[in-house]
Amino acid sequence: MTSSMRRPRVVVLLGGPSAEHDVSVVSGTAIAEALADEGHQVDQVLIDLDGGWWWLADGHVREGRPAALYDDPAALGSDGPHRVGAAIDRMAAMEPAPVVFIALHGPFGEDGTVQALIEAAGLAYTGSGVAASAVGMDKTLFKRMCRGIGLPVVDWREVHASRWATEPDDVRAELDAFAAGADEPRLMVKPARLGSSVGMTLVHDSSELGAALETAFHHDAVALVETYLAGARDLEVALIGDETTGLELFGPGEIVSGHEFYDYEAKYTEGLSETSTRAEVSDRERATMRKIARDAYRAIGATGFARVDFLLVGERIVLSEINTIPGFTPISLFPTMPAMAGYTFGSICSKIVELGEARHTMRVRRHLGPEDLPR
Repeated sequence: MTSSMRRPRVVVLLGGPSAEHDVSVVSGTAIAEALADEGHQVDQVLIDLDGGWWWLADGHVREGRPAALYDDPAALGSDGPHRVGAAIDRMAAMEPAPVVFIALHGPFGEDGTVQALIEAAGLAYTGSGVAASAVGMDKTLFKRMCRGIGLPVVDWREVHASRWATEPDDVRAELDAFAAGADEPRLMVKPARLGSSVGMTLVHDSSELGAALETAFHHDAVALVETYLAGARDLEVALIGDETTGLELFGPGEIVSGHEFYDYEAKYTEGLSETSTRAEVSDRERATMRKIARDAYRAIGATGFARVDFLLVGERIVLSEINTIPGFTPISLFPTMPAMAGYTFGSICSKIVELGEARHTMRVRRHLGPEDLPR
């Protein structure tokens, strides 16, 4: 682990070319400020919606809204935007070499793409590697893997945009039959590779199905259609660490949505939904959810940190999804659940940086001799 006497330099990546851009700006700004308070030298790199990389000016003021960054030329500075290759070359040339804190949500930032770019440049970075990020981001792959190892998941169907465009009547008939065979006729439709509840629709009857699929296809070429669990409680477990350093689990916490389901507005509008860092569940339910969370984390090869989401209906526990880069917003549960173990928001961020640096050091040791290691 990193000595408390030496805090590694950190580059925080925020924004990104995805529908979760604004959430990432909030998460990344909070992380950068917390790391600076913990004694790290911190640079912030904003990736805009067009894929341009901007080195943010020191001490920029966000004023609580992502758009403020684009309204303030002084915040963006005159040095940019860089294309991805030039930006990563610039990070690789920094002295000392930084740990890259990936605070990006959604495609490009959470699906293994940017992880592969940073790894190819020989830089340390936070969170899961390429394969785990890709599987964790793709809800269909994740659910197949979990079902394959016996973890409880909601039944689902996958719909490709190309088939919906050419065979809409067949797709509709299959999904109507799928809904009719479930205890609850409603369906949850969502993009297969996106988070933050973006593009999700609760379908009450067949008349709403077409619009729901079109909404999902606006964000992805594959839609995930799940049976809806009426009255389900939304629970989350936070994980920090890995098999080498030790894995810590916290929660479950609970979210009580202010809407019919936990959609984007309910998730990110302060005061609309309620959260608790310690859900009122039995000891058996708590232990079961932590075991399932650990199994899912290990199954995809996750490392560093993640959040695993559950649905609880009566005594039935269902694994919903894994988030390898969960939100770090002021109302996110992931950075608050570990408080019971003495973690602050800042110490969690610093711990994640240390884990990323330690993993990078181990990777270097596997490929270099002792004489080649940095001193």
